Amino acid sequence: MSPPTLYHLWLCPFSRKVRIVLGEKKIACNLVIERVWEQRPDFLALNPAADVPVLVDAEGLTLSDSAAITEYLDEIQPNQPLFGSDPRVRAEVRRLVNWFDVKFNRDVTINLVGEKIVKRQMGIRHGPDSRLVRIGYAMIRQHLDYIGWLIERRRWLAGDVLSMADIAAAAHLSTVDYLGDVPWEDFPAAKDWYARVKSRPSVRPLLADHLPGIPPPAHYADLDF
Repeated sequence: MSPPTLYHLWLCPFSRKVRIVLGEKKIACNLVIERVWEQRPDFLALNPAADVPVLVDAEGLTLSDSAAITEYLDEIQPNQPLFGSDPRVRAEVRRLVNWFDVKFNRDVTINLVGEKIVKRQMGIRHGPDSRLVRIGYAMIRQHLDYIGWLIERRRWLAGDVLSMADIAAAAHLSTVDYLGDVPWEDFPAAKDWYARVKSRPSVRPLLADHLPGIPPPAHYADLDF
């Protein structure tokens, strides 16, 4: 059976979240870069919402929305459940996934990656909005402090084992780290946690992604940063 196809973008945290899950589940996948702003008719036929990620399996099943995709992958490959095996753990995992996919994304990812990279990719002529960038810089410190608070009480963000909470958080932080905008040295607990996540085989392929004309900082792919 042929592997599924994932339509994604390099610095889309939701695409990265799915890619990490595919790696954790050891599911081979064809990766297709989809420049969503081009509004390709063939892609719109797959997902009228015109966003990534979109997963198409060998039988033609088409799934969009990272939450739907990751839960589907977790169910078809139940080894090492990423949402937890206990109802209380699953509730905490989902709470934290929502925290990063909604709050962190709104507070940080959109204000930094959106302003500095996405606008450029879309050909928007005016540069980043400095007010939004300042908000992103301020808010990321609050989120790193929260990650540190969690890690001081748990081995991983939601409990004793790696979960979708860690994957969602790392997916967002890895996109911001590509810009060199994460003040790791001020938050050692968060840095130690991220070093453990980025050293996983499922994450390493993401660290090899390079945007044309926009290289990452030297520490980006360094597992011992």
